[in-house]
Amino acid sequence: MDRHSIPHRRSGGGSVNAHLRKALALAAAGVPVLPLRAGKLPFGNCTRCAGNACGGRPTMKSAGTCTCASICHGWAAATTHAPTLISSLWAGAWQQAQAVAYHPAGAGLTVLDLDNANAVDWARKTLPVTRIVPTTRGEHWIYLGAMRSANAVRPGVDIKSSMSYARWLGPGTGTMTALPDAVRALVVKKPSPVRPVTAPMPAGGGQCRHRTPIYLERGIAMAEQRIAAAAGGVHATVYRTFLAVLSAHGRCGCLTDTHAERLFAAAQTRGESVRHCSDAWSNARTALGM
Repeated sequence: MDRHSIPHRRSGGGSVNAHLRKALALAAAGVPVLPLRAGKLPFGNCTRCAGNACGGRPTMKSAGTCTCASICHGWAAATTHAPTLISSLWAGAWQQAQAVAYHPAGAGLTVLDLDNANAVDWARKTLPVTRIVPTTRGEHWIYLGAMRSANAVRPGVDIKSSMSYARWLGPGTGTMTALPDAVRALVVKKPSPVRPVTAPMPAGGGQCRHRTPIYLERGIAMAEQRIAAAAGGVHATVYRTFLAVLSAHGRCGCLTDTHAERLFAAAQTRGESVRHCSDAWSNARTALGM
C-alpha cells in the first residue's frame, strides 16, 4: 500500500481494539504511529527512562541519547512495525489509549494545523489546496514533503512534521499536493528590524591610540564583517566582537553612539534583539571594568 494513500477505514468507539486496528492500518500504509493518552498526550516514561536517566529521545531542542524501544518518548516512538505495536511492551498503552497519533515527517508529510476560523480563512486565501482533515476547532492541511516543525508561525497556525506528532482524525478529503514554499517560509527566521538604540558610551579621558580616524573606522568595519560572517553561535560572536571593540577603542572617548549603533545594527540583521545587544554591550563593559 502506498504510504500516501492513507487508509479511509474508520473505527468507531473508543475500545482498545479499535485504536489498535486503526494504528495497524496506518502502519501498513507506511505511517509511523503511536498511542495517545487523555489530553492528546504521549504516554509517560517507562521505568528504565524515569527521570530522563536514559538521556532522552531526540526532540526539537535536544539530540538525546536514549536507545530504548519503548513508547515513552512521544513522536520518536512512532513506528510502522506491526509486531512492536502488538507486543506486550505496548499492551498497557493501548489499554489506556484515547486516540492514535502519527509522525508526519516519518511518512514524508507536513501537517499545517489551523486552530481557528481565521487561520483557516488565511490558508484558503493564501495556500494551494491539499488534503484537508476537519478538527475540533479548525482544519489540518496535509502536504507531501517534510520540513522542520514550529509552533505559532502565525496566529492559530502550527506546523507539525519532523520531531512532532499529529492526532489521526481520519483520512480527510482532497488530493495531497507538494509542500509549497509559502509554508516552508513560515519557519524562516526573518532579521529583526533595526531599531535605534542608545548604547552607554564609556567615559573619555584615556590616552587615544588612534593615529588617524581611519584606524577607528577600520576597526568598526572589521567588527561588522565579523558579526555578518558568523557561521554559528551568533550570541557569542556578538559579545566577543563588542568586547574587542571596547577593548581597543572604548577608553579614550573616540567611540561614539553612531559607532555603537552600527554594531547593534549588524547584530540585529543576524536576528539578535535590541535587548540582547544592550546586554552584550553592558556585559562587555563590565568585563573590561568600564
